[in-house]
Amino acid sequence: NARYRALPRLRPAPTLRAGPGGRSRSATERPHRGTRPVPSSVPPRDATPTVNFGDPEEAFRSKSSAELLRGLLVLGMCAVGPLVEHNRELLQLGKRVLGQALFERLMKMTFYGQFVAGEDQEAIKPLIRRNRAFGVGAVLDYSVEEDLSPATAERHELDSCTSAAEKEPGGAERREKQFRAHRGFGDRRDGVISARTYFYADEAKCDQHMETFLRCIDASSGSSEDGFSAIKLTALGRPQFLLQFSEVLVKWRRFFHQMAAEQGQGGRAALEMRLEVEKLQESLAKLGIATKAESQHWFTGENVGESGTVDLLDWNSLIDSRTKLSKLLLVPNIKTRQLEPLLSHFTEEEELQMKRMLQRMDVLAKRATETGVRLMVDAEQSYFQPAISRLSLEMQRRFNRERAIIFNTHQCYLKEAYDNVSVDVELSRREGWHFGTKLVRGAYMEQERERAAKIGYEDPINPTYEKTNEMYHRCLDYVLEEIKHSRKANVMVATHNENTVKFTLRRMMELGIHPSEKKVCFGQLLGMCDQITFPLGQAGFPVYKYVPYGPVDEVLPYLSRRAQENRGFMQRANQERDLLWREFKRRLFAGTIFSSNP
Repeated sequence: NARYRALPRLRPAPTLRAGPGGRSRSATERPHRGTRPVPSSVPPRDATPTVNFGDPEEAFRSKSSAELLRGLLVLGMCAVGPLVEHNRELLQLGKRVLGQALFERLMKMTFYGQFVAGEDQEAIKPLIRRNRAFGVGAVLDYSVEEDLSPATAERHELDSCTSAAEKEPGGAERREKQFRAHRGFGDRRDGVISARTYFYADEAKCDQHMETFLRCIDASSGSSEDGFSAIKLTALGRPQFLLQFSEVLVKWRRFFHQMAAEQGQGGRAALEMRLEVEKLQESLAKLGIATKAESQHWFTGENVGESGTVDLLDWNSLIDSRTKLSKLLLVPNIKTRQLEPLLSHFTEEEELQMKRMLQRMDVLAKRATETGVRLMVDAEQSYFQPAISRLSLEMQRRFNRERAIIFNTHQCYLKEAYDNVSVDVELSRREGWHFGTKLVRGAYMEQERERAAKIGYEDPINPTYEKTNEMYHRCLDYVLEEIKHSRKANVMVATHNENTVKFTLRRMMELGIHPSEKKVCFGQLLGMCDQITFPLGQAGFPVYKYVPYGPVDEVLPYLSRRAQENRGFMQRANQERDLLWREFKRRLFAGTIFSSNP
């Protein structure tokens, strides 16, 4: 493809030198969080605008009365169990009975009109302009999905997640169960109501997805300022590579934790573990990973011997200097304490498929940089996510030098979410680039739990919803503290949870983070939670709607998920319907029901 550029190399670790207590530190690193100066005074209470989420007039100022009625109808239908459970069948029946033209018109008056902005880049512009007038930006998301049968989806998944070496007798024995494709879990759409799913067909299809994302970036640039565009990495290449790379990253990290435990540091937070360099170099030499001289160069650069300890970020740099992608897939065997290949061999085509995925990412990141659009990399299942996060991090290191262009997504229902966020923030601090993340609770909980239980590995999800809330607020607070400290971190608080939004506003006020700095933004889905989005926008906070678009027929799977999601959060939906009804009655009794059109 003519758009492709040379394969971006994983960057070497920064030059490190000894910090206080012998700790490795780069020249650009700021003091650890524990050494930050305490603010001399708490910001005044009026430093951050107040927001009222219970005022229906303010919440729905942007809506016409007809749109209020549509919202009441659609959200009311989402509360009817049988309608939601059989929505796919009812949509297909409606199409057959009404015919295509009448069916599309009905959908645009109801579900499609509520949750989708339009069919193409031109059709969505009026809605984006109107939202912008009320202080609400857009995250564009072309939401067309293939309507595959479960059997077809599983066949695609099993084939695309299994390498040639694994298909040979005994070829999969080195692989961990979590990072292998399993029959019964091939259809990644099962139990997922708030995220779309891509299945690998071939490289040409991945090129088509890349072109679609490029058009979405261009549309975002042409229709709004400071917009976002969302992408998924499973759309850009064969997921086999994400599985394999994830397993490598997890095994290296696990090996680091084992070595830390041997040095008496088990149970500490990820960034608090420090390996003594001398002992580490001896272990690496015994494993055949590197000679003592080589490992000294990796960890200390020109300052060989000055660093007393190595932390997880230094450890992660071990895989940065390899150039041939298949060489990345070398892992330490904890039992034998030897370095072994994850697979016996790679075909030439598999090597090329890995490179093409990275090239497509590079093309998208460059276009986003050129157009000034921020690129949001969506999170996916836990067995893909370590690779997705690492590749997103590599893009941030390259493209976030001047401002945050690339945003990763951190899922706070994961037990390791805080470690993931804190390690990524620390790396950005050391290297001096702008950190960007979207914080979500997570979209794959039921599927992840069932898969872990049936296949037999540790459940990666927090045990309760309350624990996930605690994790979300802990991760968010860490990033807000970093914004206060350096002004180089950026976060999108992507949530429909009013308490989390209020927590964010309170912490912004306490830390002196003003909305005009645009370091903290909020995100909700189009057609949902307007009572949160629009009051935030009108109070001057950066807030965005996820704006899906695409032809009616091709976004039906997306509409199906929105119906299920609203049913799944009945308390929130009931609150929204109550506010809609109060605003409709207010207009009716005030005699403005036909004049309150934006």
